[in-house]
Amino acid sequence: MAYRRIIVGDSEIKVPEKLLTLGLIPIVLIVFFGWLSTGIYKVGPDEVGVVRTFGEFTRVDQPGLNYHFPYPIESVDTPKVTEVKRIEIGFRSLGNGQYRAINQESLMLTGDENIVDAEMIVQYKIKSPEAYLFDIVKPRLTVREAAEASLRTVVGRHNIDESLTSGKLKIQEETKALLQEILDKYGAGIQVVAVQLQDVSPPEQVLGAFKDVASAKEDKNRMINQAEGYRNDLIPKARGEAEARIRNAEGFKQARTKRAEGDVAKFKSMLKEYRKAKNITKKRLYLETMEEILPGVEKVIVPDGDNGNVLNLLNLNPTKGKK
Repeated sequence: MAYRRIIVGDSEIKVPEKLLTLGLIPIVLIVFFGWLSTGIYKVGPDEVGVVRTFGEFTRVDQPGLNYHFPYPIESVDTPKVTEVKRIEIGFRSLGNGQYRAINQESLMLTGDENIVDAEMIVQYKIKSPEAYLFDIVKPRLTVREAAEASLRTVVGRHNIDESLTSGKLKIQEETKALLQEILDKYGAGIQVVAVQLQDVSPPEQVLGAFKDVASAKEDKNRMINQAEGYRNDLIPKARGEAEARIRNAEGFKQARTKRAEGDVAKFKSMLKEYRKAKNITKKRLYLETMEEILPGVEKVIVPDGDNGNVLNLLNLNPTKGKK
């Protein structure tokens, strides 16, 4: 069957040539209903339908089959509102794990006037589809430039040590907050989902010097930790030794005091007995003293000298001198 193509607005309708022989009215009706059918459209599950009537925003249609008056009365856009989009700052991915550095985006000044090379990924999604479509021009470019400006501002508030080491998380959070604030001021209808620093490093020309500085700082921290460890080990030992000596001295003091008190009591007891019987006490003390002395003294017994001769020696310590 032969067809004839008829252009209506931005749509094309195929009309069988046989119908053209029926007259003008049937043809007009067929074209009219064909034109009306072009208003049927489908909105995906991750999309919304943003409808414009004569170019002015009028409504938002939800996912599913929907209808709008055909062009030029109404037109529709279907942005993906749940899709998380990605912007790269300071580099561009080339696929297969490769990327290309963009130095004019990544090189920036820190708060202490050092240069760092910072790369960042921004993830965002559409928060207000009508604002995203109609209130800004080139949304991706807007997000890229706002993200770069936010990162430069935040890095400029921190010194180089924070940017390279401990302050990365804080820089990410501050950059995300500042970027969202800028986009809200623009009325961009965009929600920033995440900001992630990929790499923050010194420029390649001075990378070696920065590594030497970092190594020196690590050596410094290591030596400080070693000194603190030695101090923490030595001080408790010294304190323990001092405490032990104090306790020994106190024990020695108590022992000497008790011994002296005992000697005093013993002397007073002996004095009391001496005053009762002086001669007996003297003799008893003499005998007790001799009992302590004589066992260690070599003794020789000599008989009386009536015959004038010293004849017999009695050795009372036969084992003395033997090994």
